[in-house]
Amino acid sequence: MSTRVVIVMGSQRDWDVMKETGAELDRLGVDWTAHVSSAHRSLDRTLALVRDAEAGGTRVFVCGAGMAAHLAGVVAGATVRPVLGVPLPGGLSDGLDALLSTVQMPGGVPVATVAVGKAGAKNAAVLAAQILAVADEPLAAKLRAGKVAQAEAVGAADAELFGPRRSS
Repeated sequence: MSTRVVIVMGSQRDWDVMKETGAELDRLGVDWTAHVSSAHRSLDRTLALVRDAEAGGTRVFVCGAGMAAHLAGVVAGATVRPVLGVPLPGGLSDGLDALLSTVQMPGGVPVATVAVGKAGAKNAAVLAAQILAVADEPLAAKLRAGKVAQAEAVGAADAELFGPRRSS
């Protein structure tokens, strides 16, 4: 089976956040791989990685980058597969620069952008799984079960916080 999701990050330091994407994909049973490749420092490597991954059957790219955060846009410019951008904290206002760089793409080069940081990295995995689940009913069932579990956890937290209540 081919790797369905490729995670690309601009530097090895980004793994501290992007490992959340891998962990969530593991939880969902989605095959993935991760690479370090910089849009600025290793453009040829980035383009070759995208070309090879697409030829190998990759369905979705998840790109994490901070500051100028051009990685997701470069990947989106080189593929017809969906690209999800995870802006990483650091830089101006702890990631605002990365958020704006990732979300402000020219028409015709879409990057679906999620939240800054670890929540965004987890959401990128869920969004990648949702894209794949369009043609994968067992994966869709796992995603539905995850939503049910989230709702149950909220109810349990409420019960734990306030305990039994009496009506007056």
